[in-house]
Amino acid sequence: MPVRGEPKWVPPPQRTFTPPHAVEVRTTTAPSRVRRLGTLVAVAILLAACDTQDPAPVPPTAPPTATGMACADGFRLTAGPVEGASGLRAMGIVLENCGTRPYTLEGFPAIRVLDTDLSAVAVTVGNGSQPVSAPDAWDAPPQQVTVPPGGIARSRVLWRTTTTEGDAVDAAHLAVTPEPGAAEQLVTPDGGIDLGTTNRLAVNAWSAAS
Repeated sequence: MPVRGEPKWVPPPQRTFTPPHAVEVRTTTAPSRVRRLGTLVAVAILLAACDTQDPAPVPPTAPPTATGMACADGFRLTAGPVEGASGLRAMGIVLENCGTRPYTLEGFPAIRVLDTDLSAVAVTVGNGSQPVSAPDAWDAPPQQVTVPPGGIARSRVLWRTTTTEGDAVDAAHLAVTPEPGAAEQLVTPDGGIDLGTTNRLAVNAWSAAS
């Protein structure tokens, strides 16, 4: 029971707590910062490209050098033109020294007559113009001939196209050995070797080219 004369106690009004509004934080990238970042990346790429040296150019490969005809034997044999008159054929054989050292010859080249299949033909090969033809300047006594590098020497072969009884012989090649022990090389006369039925070939000794 309240006491008379004392003030009546009144409880304080209750205060309501209102929380502050939540603040939403947004992270944004300004367009200017994006552009600046792109510019920096481009500059870095350009600098890196400048620092990288271009590789040295590769020189072009030189084409292979043409060597022409082989010269493994130190010499090269070729057939000259065939001259004919009254059934007599004459052809020069040329030896070229395609090596680097002098090449010495003496006497007559050894010759075999071959057909188109490179098979030997039964032909008598004699030293000197007789009996195929009368002796001439080519029948001088054999002498030693020294051919310098790049120089040449000559020999000659003779045959007749006379045809009597029997089968005519037509050969195609001459296998020539310029000196004993040397390599044999093939020469092919223009028009072949029409020996008729004589079956004989004459050869002259090597001589220095005039």
